[in-house]
Amino acid sequence: MGCGTHAVGRFFKCSEDLEMKKLAMTAIAAATVLCAGAAQAYQVGTFSNGVVVPNVIHNGPTDTTAVGLINRSGAVSAVYWTFFDQDSNHVTDGCFPMTDSDYQPFVWSSESGTGLAGQRGYLVFALGTTAATATVATACSAASAVGIAAPGAGARLAANAFQVDATNKDVAYIPVIDGDLTLNGSLTTLGPDSLVAATGAATVGDVMNMRYFIDGAPGGTDTLIAVWSTGDQRGTHTVNMFDDKQARKSVNFKLDHQELDWFNPETITGRPAGFVDGFIEWKTGVVPGDYSTLPGAVAANALATAGGSVFTFSVINSPAFGAVQTVLGAHHAGPAAP
Repeated sequence: MGCGTHAVGRFFKCSEDLEMKKLAMTAIAAATVLCAGAAQAYQVGTFSNGVVVPNVIHNGPTDTTAVGLINRSGAVSAVYWTFFDQDSNHVTDGCFPMTDSDYQPFVWSSESGTGLAGQRGYLVFALGTTAATATVATACSAASAVGIAAPGAGARLAANAFQVDATNKDVAYIPVIDGDLTLNGSLTTLGPDSLVAATGAATVGDVMNMRYFIDGAPGGTDTLIAVWSTGDQRGTHTVNMFDDKQARKSVNFKLDHQELDWFNPETITGRPAGFVDGFIEWKTGVVPGDYSTLPGAVAANALATAGGSVFTFSVINSPAFGAVQTVLGAHHAGPAAP
């Protein structure tokens, strides 16, 4: 199936705003290009028992994350969703039924409830198994719930996502992590430790290469990098920063949240002024030296110790081109540069 056509088409068809409909075409084109170039080790564009949307936020209906989901499980299914904050605390959740071959738009500004404007976090969608007698009306009821869909041929949920900024007429692609999820506990009460691993992400211990393209000027060409994981990633990480001439400098970047950070590489102390186009190489299997001093730090929960999954991508905004582009962070098993 195409990466974004179904979800975006349905989402924008539901909108009555002409400008939003115009943005749909941009989103479809961007999704096509990005999917064609995403032949990395990440698993994208597949069906699985659940997905993670690793960076979610809304600032009202004109600036919101929008997700589209497809169910091909062969039956009426309950899809459970949970929104976690950047420290993986459960914030809110819900459930909606989907019939086989159904498409479901999920616009975060409409689904979040009150008081969550401006709060960044991530969404987990999980396919529940239901009793054979379940209907659309009963699929999400306790009586119909059987448990988490096991990985396999019947676990067929897929999704794609975008950040829609109607005011600035921008649509940014948000990579969705698919591949089967390893979840512990009830889908109605997922907590910080419930998501153990996401097959479609990189494995902790891999070396991440995160792209940046900046100009050092306020309001100019900017990059924001999302880092998502299943462990406590906080701390000051020593990394290698490369420019487009293969020059390297060792610098530090700090991750302030346990499982989702959104940082600006322009602010990295010690970055040479001429380093405006390149990548940052981060070895995820190293515990930061200051981790033990962080509030609430538990040695066993540190990302490099706990293991699990990690995922990065960069969002590059270039006013000169009038475009926002999303670039997946490449990863490999190592070793990192000396």
